[in-house]
Amino acid sequence: MGRGRERAYAYFLYPADKPLGEVALERLKAVAAHNELGAGMALAMKDLEIRGAGNMLGGEQSGHIQGVGFDLYIRLVGEAVADFRGDGEERAAEMKIELPINAHLPHDYVPGERLRLEAYRKLAAADTLDGIAEVEAELIDRYGELPPAAVNLIAVAHFKVLARAAGLTDVALQGNFIKFAPAELPESKEMRLTRMYPRSRVKPALNSVLIPKPKTARIGGRDLADAEVLKWAQGVLEAIFGTTPASL
Repeated sequence: MGRGRERAYAYFLYPADKPLGEVALERLKAVAAHNELGAGMALAMKDLEIRGAGNMLGGEQSGHIQGVGFDLYIRLVGEAVADFRGDGEERAAEMKIELPINAHLPHDYVPGERLRLEAYRKLAAADTLDGIAEVEAELIDRYGELPPAAVNLIAVAHFKVLARAAGLTDVALQGNFIKFAPAELPESKEMRLTRMYPRSRVKPALNSVLIPKPKTARIGGRDLADAEVLKWAQGVLEAIFGTTPASL
């Protein structure tokens, strides 16, 4: 860059006595690795991976690619291409899963941002359990056994298929509760909900159900996370919404 014959320089300064955060370090590494002429696209792709897709393409102005932002981004791009081509494919409902789960493809498992973005794209496009299994098999064949974070990512993809089959579009942490929506439960299901999950709230005006965050124990227990919270959420689908993997 620069102006005319004058070359431009940029200096990035940070306090030497304070450790850099993970995101800041990743950004500095990206700038250092992509400093040749024409590297803007590669740098932009790395920035997308670090920040997430943003509000236009996800739930918030910033986020993480392991959330729903990249999934929604891929779907919106596909829809735009389909509209341009005149394809009349039915569009799947937007699916938002926001649970405390460490789910992503680690850098040391899938090397290179382009390879990771391609893997995320394939997983986002898989809308059946068989399709997800194919992506999982391809990952194992190319990169070896899945690390824990990647196992969680596959599990989240499974859960999204089950939640969509139950008619849900939003399963998210909301304060001390986890919201399931839309949810119009018959009286029998409401009774089961209050019996199995005490202190749950049915919100007809918001067309949703709020269930207290699961813990290892009612008193003094820690919040469930990762595979534990996902297993709990799947139990809610089976008990309250009547969806099981065998039913798909």
